[in-house]
Amino acid sequence: MVLELYLDLLSQPCRAIYIFAKKNNIPFQMHTVELRKGEHLSAAFARVNPMKKVPAMKDGGFTLCESVAILLYLVHKYKVPDHWYPQDLQGRAHVDEYLAWQHTGLRRSCLRALWHKVMFPVFLGEEIPPEMLAATLAELDVNLQVLEDKFLQDKDFLAGPHISLADLVAITELMHPVGGGCPVFEGRPRLAAWYQRVEAAVGKDLFREAHEVILKVKDCPPADLILKQKLMPRVLAMIQ
Repeated sequence: MVLELYLDLLSQPCRAIYIFAKKNNIPFQMHTVELRKGEHLSAAFARVNPMKKVPAMKDGGFTLCESVAILLYLVHKYKVPDHWYPQDLQGRAHVDEYLAWQHTGLRRSCLRALWHKVMFPVFLGEEIPPEMLAATLAELDVNLQVLEDKFLQDKDFLAGPHISLADLVAITELMHPVGGGCPVFEGRPRLAAWYQRVEAAVGKDLFREAHEVILKVKDCPPADLILKQKLMPRVLAMIQ
């Protein structure tokens, strides 16, 4: 039975899973769940993931609904190159360390940057006070510095000399503020060089395919009033 992935490439963890599966030639059937249409809130999708979030995965009768868990499941089930999640104890620990930090570190600030800079004013028609946007971008800057100084340092990739799950999760997060028009790599030559290495390791065509949606997000049409009312409570909870 074919692996089923429920994704929207607007979502950063969905992009990480999509790239990982495609890069490693893992066969899957993709079900697009369009977040901007509220499809994740439907009764049909709730039967897949009662938390009504993407990504989600079904492998026969087995279901997973958290992105890191899905990535690790794919690592263990399929014969992927060791560098993605090294057998070496300390190498794997470095990947685990980043994956543990990113949820409340980089991911939160990248998500807030996109929503405060683009999604609230363009998609939901809600202006963000300048002081709130400034605080959000300052928080992003702090976490970018942590990414550089704590995790990247002078290495080629976050966990060592080769690309790993840590790099894939990190770069898909960073493309959120990039899609929102934030100059993430400006004045950060180490981070900019790392970005180029990650893109090359993934493959430029696959990287661009996965990020086509987020790079056009500023052109998305506004939500209608009914959809806005449905989405707003979940959006506010998500970016707290």
